[in-house]
Amino acid sequence: MLLGVDVGGTFTDAVLFDGEQLHTAKLPTTPDDQSRAVIATVEAVLERAGAGAADVESFAHGMTVGTNALLEERGARTALIATRGFGDVLEIARQDRPQLYRLCAPKPAPLVKEGLRFEAAERIAPQGVIEPLAAGEPQRLAELVRDSGAEAVAICLLFSYLDPAHEQRLAEHLRRELPSVHVSVSHEVLPRFREYERCSTTAIDAYLSPLLGRYLRRLGAAADAASLPQPLVMRSSGGVASAEEAARAGAWSVLSGPAGGAVGAGLLAQLSGDGNALGFDMGGTSCDVCVVEGGAVKRTDSRTIAGRVIQLPMVDVHTVGAGGGSIGWRDSGGALRVGPRSAGAQPGPACYGRGGSEPTVTDANLLLGRLAADSKLAGGVSLDAGAAAAAVGTLAASLGLDQMETAEGILRIANQEMVRALRVVTVERGIDPRRFALLPFGGAGPMHATAIAAELEIDRILCPRAGGVLSALGLCASDRRQDTARTVMLSGAQLNQERIAAAVDELISGLDGGAEAEPEVIYEMRYAGQAFELPVSGSTRPDPADLAERFAAAHERLYGHRDPEAEVVLVHIRLAMITPGARPRPRAATGRLERGSRRVRFDGEWVETPVLRGEPGAAMQAEGPVVFELPESTLVVPPGWVTEVDETGTIVAERRR
Repeated sequence: MLLGVDVGGTFTDAVLFDGEQLHTAKLPTTPDDQSRAVIATVEAVLERAGAGAADVESFAHGMTVGTNALLEERGARTALIATRGFGDVLEIARQDRPQLYRLCAPKPAPLVKEGLRFEAAERIAPQGVIEPLAAGEPQRLAELVRDSGAEAVAICLLFSYLDPAHEQRLAEHLRRELPSVHVSVSHEVLPRFREYERCSTTAIDAYLSPLLGRYLRRLGAAADAASLPQPLVMRSSGGVASAEEAARAGAWSVLSGPAGGAVGAGLLAQLSGDGNALGFDMGGTSCDVCVVEGGAVKRTDSRTIAGRVIQLPMVDVHTVGAGGGSIGWRDSGGALRVGPRSAGAQPGPACYGRGGSEPTVTDANLLLGRLAADSKLAGGVSLDAGAAAAAVGTLAASLGLDQMETAEGILRIANQEMVRALRVVTVERGIDPRRFALLPFGGAGPMHATAIAAELEIDRILCPRAGGVLSALGLCASDRRQDTARTVMLSGAQLNQERIAAAVDELISGLDGGAEAEPEVIYEMRYAGQAFELPVSGSTRPDPADLAERFAAAHERLYGHRDPEAEVVLVHIRLAMITPGARPRPRAATGRLERGSRRVRFDGEWVETPVLRGEPGAAMQAEGPVVFELPESTLVVPPGWVTEVDETGTIVAERRR
């Protein structure tokens, strides 16, 4: 039995796959200690499956601990040790700005405050050591860190990716003298050039690791007490690692939760489609979107979160603040706005009856008939239509609109925010969204899928039976994965097969992937004089001429031209050792459905709409308008769409032209 548990901002999801059937559970997240909701949800799904903890073969976990700590700036008190003269590298950062004409737009404050930045008297250059690290320097810096009260320290010295000797001496001394202080070292975290990105990533690693370590120790103890296997933790790269590995390197798990959803989207795109899909995960707090092409989730090696750069392998997920709990509000100009502020798990939307009084996307869906007032949500949450009407009515009065106009406006604005997110990962990157299916998941995603598909001119939707808990299913299907990278800077005569193979072999020897692990190698290349690289896949012993041709083809595909006369430079080598995970193949249910109907509002008109509650069986067909109330989510199908259920239980909806 494979167990996956994903913690979201509002709900915690569990999936148990027994080889044939999926068993699911969903309970409210406990923000004060996420591990409590994890264990409670595991107990619920085991009870539904009629299984015990001893039956569980593997336990994979996706979380938001690191993400939340970074967004809310509540990580560890962190110090930085840099080369003398470079202590302010995080403050200086880069001169690029997201809005070209806002010259004075504020940047987020560095995670390492000014009084916690210390400088080491040493200097290494590309040609070697310029200033040796003095014998007493490690002790002096250890005393400064101790006196500062720091819980963690990031060490980032110049050119340590070429020669880590000084960083190694400092790290060894600090770990010995200050055993309670977490030490992150740049040549271990990110042995690549570009000073600011390396320092930012190392600082984030130090900032998050103590918090993540405490959480995973609590969860591990709770798993032991419940007789469960120790959890494997989803990393941002889309692969799982042991809890011990994850606790040592917090920066690697910042996108732990969204990565599980992306892996799940990749699995379902293969099982129910042609492998090409746009994943669209709308939960209670946010919406995550990704591109699945050829059954593989697109990845990136750099991401900015809350204005801070992390340069590590991760699934290419774009996030916006549009979820079921996103709050509708009137701005200073009198316009209706939605999000990014969310009602979260506590108190939640007004209709949850837990003290929330502000109108949310969920409240609007309830008023428009897309949700039923008698629906029981996760954790036994009952919906209060009166509370939703009061919250939306208050906002409507301030806008000078009626209640239904306001509810429809909330949905239109939330939908446009999600459409913009999907355009970021498609149109803005030269990808035509019309050749993909839309794969909605998360508790709220399927309710909005057809409206978003219509905006993007997408004619096909894949709604998995387990769409409300797809991130947890993705955890069950995850590979075991270890990633590393190195700057090599090879060009001209140095760019030969022997040099490349030797560098790859050295990277492989540094990872303990296991006997079943297979290498995946990415070569980052550019023309001489360019500032940024393009990734090219290749073998462990590639032909340099073949790599150069692949790079030129990628350059032409992206930029419209190639330069056959220019020198090609191999800048970085990225390596992943991958042990394939299980590939669950769910089966459709026997088709036990409760049938009913209710009025649902489509395009300003109330329409009496059939409602199918439960799990539809394979080959079942239905024509819109129809509402499928699945165990963890609701699919709303307007007029003009037809649906059919495939053998895995996925509802395939197609728009009539």
